[in-house]
Amino acid sequence: MLHLSTKLSYVPVLSLRSGQPVAMAVGPIINPTNLKIEGFYCQDNRSSHVLILVGQDIRDRIPEGIIIDDYDVLTPPEELIRLEEVIDLHFELINKSVCTVSGDKVGKVSDFATDLDSLFIHKLYVSQSIVKHLTGGSLVVDRNQITEITADKIIIEELLKTASSRATVTL
Repeated sequence: MLHLSTKLSYVPVLSLRSGQPVAMAVGPIINPTNLKIEGFYCQDNRSSHVLILVGQDIRDRIPEGIIIDDYDVLTPPEELIRLEEVIDLHFELINKSVCTVSGDKVGKVSDFATDLDSLFIHKLYVSQSIVKHLTGGSLVVDRNQITEITADKIIIEELLKTASSRATVTL
C-alpha cells in the first residue's frame, strides 16, 4: 500500500526491547539514483542528536510509529560509510522542479507516495502553475515516467497533449 510523504516525517521510533519511543523520525534519506528511501534522519530522545535509522533495521510500521529492535540500531551519520554519498547529497524531493525531456516546465513536486514495505517511491504529485492547474488539474507522475533526476530537476517523458492536439475524425 502506498503512503504519502506526510506519514514519513515526525513519526515516533519505538523500541521493541523497552516498549518506549526512543527517537523521532524527522525525514527520509532519499537515494536519487533509484528513488529509494535508504533510511531516516532521527532526533534522539535522550540527547537530541541526529541519528540515522537505516531502512533495513525497521522491524514494522504501525499507526503509532516505526518499530525497531532497540535503540542500538540508531547510528550517527559519520559511521555509515555505505550511505555517506547519499547522506552528503541532502537530496530533497519536495519542491524539486519537474520538466519534460523537451524542456517544457511541468511544475514542482508537492508530495510523493511510497511503498512502506520496499521503501521505494512510486508516485510523484506535481503542482502546476495556476493556469495549467485551472485547465488541466494536478499531475501524478509514476516512477516509470522519470527519465533522469539531476540536482536541480526531475525530467519526465513527454506528456500527452489534450484537446488542442486531438485530431477530429469524420465518417
